[in-house]
Amino acid sequence: MRFAVVAQRQTPTNLALASCAVPGVESLLLTPAQALARLGPGDAALGRLDVLHSLDGIEPGAWAFEALEERGCRLLNRRHAILSAHDKRRTAKVLADAGLPHPATQVVRRADAEVDLEPPFVVKPPFGSWGEDVLLCPDRGALASCLRELRDRPWFGATGAIVQELVPPIGHDLRLVVAGRRVVGAIERVAAAGEWRTNVALGGIRRQVVPPPRACDLAVAAATVLGIDLVGIDLLPVGAGEYVVLELNAAVEFTPEYAAEDPYAAAVSALLKDSPDVKPEDDAATADLVV
Repeated sequence: MRFAVVAQRQTPTNLALASCAVPGVESLLLTPAQALARLGPGDAALGRLDVLHSLDGIEPGAWAFEALEERGCRLLNRRHAILSAHDKRRTAKVLADAGLPHPATQVVRRADAEVDLEPPFVVKPPFGSWGEDVLLCPDRGALASCLRELRDRPWFGATGAIVQELVPPIGHDLRLVVAGRRVVGAIERVAAAGEWRTNVALGGIRRQVVPPPRACDLAVAAATVLGIDLVGIDLLPVGAGEYVVLELNAAVEFTPEYAAEDPYAAAVSALLKDSPDVKPEDDAATADLVV
């Protein structure tokens, strides 16, 4: 049996996932085209396409996933699930339909669009990442100025923007990694001084944490309704032990700090636990890696 991480980038997380040793399993890191050439019936493929740096969609290669599944590969992170997690318009609808807590969201396609939400607002690209072009608008005047500024961005012309009601930031949030409906890692992200966004790309730092049961339950529920197998889920505490689901990331990058033991081995073990080619004792041996 082969287990392949199917991605366009050799990121540290993709390399780490593809380097996990599982008895009887050959692990690989392949592009979508390479996956079509190498994988066949009984193999497993994990889709890890990321958003484009241009913020107007996801990386090419999703076309290969359906072809892999048709030839008998076990597909993890199917095409529709990747799109639902990366596209914040789809994420908002799926979470709302499931009754899971998420900021009130509206899609706008014109700079002069009427927004039927209450300020303050957060404006962001539907296919955003790294905190780029995520802007805080305290009132409707600031929102109008923001949309006028963004209308010349190529991504705005391609996808429009999303406007959300602000969930009051508290200087930190919680990112959990869910694999195979199990939380395999978590970290607290702490915003840089003077910054309301917690993105590490914007100077935020990671702080080790043991995620509360309620946070784990909510993260697993969000992954389940989107039908995604390996995903990062950002939660913001809102008091009384409750959380709001902020975003999902179908190509989440995570580090060894996310768990006391190897989070990559835990993720691969959880993903392959139902495979007939992975012995039950292999899964049991790594069960204690899960946070």
